[in-house]
Amino acid sequence: MKLINETKVKQKFQPDPFILEANGKFYIYCTSTDGVQAYRSTSLIGEYEDIGKVLEIENKKHFWAPSVIKTNGKYYMYVSCMNDNEKDVHLQTMYVASADSPTGPFSDAKPLIKPFAIDSHVVENESGLYIFYSTNDYTGDRIGTYICVDKMTDPEHVSGNPVPVVKPTLDEEIFMKNRFGDGKDWHTLEGAFYFKEGDYQYVIYSGNCYTSPYYYLGYAVAKTHETDLTKIKFKKYPSENIYAPLIARNEFEEGTGHNSVIKYNGEYYVVYHGRDKGVVEANGEDKRTARICKLIVDGEKLIAIRKENSL
Repeated sequence: MKLINETKVKQKFQPDPFILEANGKFYIYCTSTDGVQAYRSTSLIGEYEDIGKVLEIENKKHFWAPSVIKTNGKYYMYVSCMNDNEKDVHLQTMYVASADSPTGPFSDAKPLIKPFAIDSHVVENESGLYIFYSTNDYTGDRIGTYICVDKMTDPEHVSGNPVPVVKPTLDEEIFMKNRFGDGKDWHTLEGAFYFKEGDYQYVIYSGNCYTSPYYYLGYAVAKTHETDLTKIKFKKYPSENIYAPLIARNEFEEGTGHNSVIKYNGEYYVVYHGRDKGVVEANGEDKRTARICKLIVDGEKLIAIRKENSL
């Protein structure tokens, strides 16, 4: 179901929604061209208000897939963007900015990871801080964008030793055939979100592109109590060679992907973007909106319970 009533907000579309609970309120941060767009509600399933841009950086554009974490009493936002005068999206650089409030304004933005680096999720456990993000691999049979994880030395610095988490293995993950004219097809895995429950650790991710009929949310899982997230060997569920979406297009929505997960009152929910089935994105207009559904967590198995107008 849609999470935000588009008739009651100025910014009607919410690509790449990231949900955060803080101080008894819920915040959604989204991709936008000229800054990071945010929304706020007093309840998970309630009326979200448009609170505008909470981060802007001079001479930057295409602010993709923000994520936020609170640590050491401050809020840190991680988002990729690029210079106004650039056209190649592979120049997307990961930035970090900080604020005293989840509503920002986030400031003191500085580069964190060199291009190409997008779609962050920063998590903290007893071993420290870790950042999941997507970058490019031009080697091997299935070249393209994949998901990696790096340990952080503090909220504003990475160790610089990323390791792969999930890599392309399926034809359904092909973003574009023969993309650079060298006969190799380009694959895309992005939008990682990590969480842990019981004996299992999970990474939910997006495969392909939101304009593709094969675009989907899948996940990788590991049964382990290892706390160093760079040492965990995640495996796609149910296997590396089976296309088995957790969420994909259905009878009422399509373009479904890029999730974040929240546990509220003992239950899990997936927040993701999608568009109504059959909606035409004319003139390049992006009509993805934030959506939510229940997530059943049962050992290595995750099940998304999707309904059009309710939970």
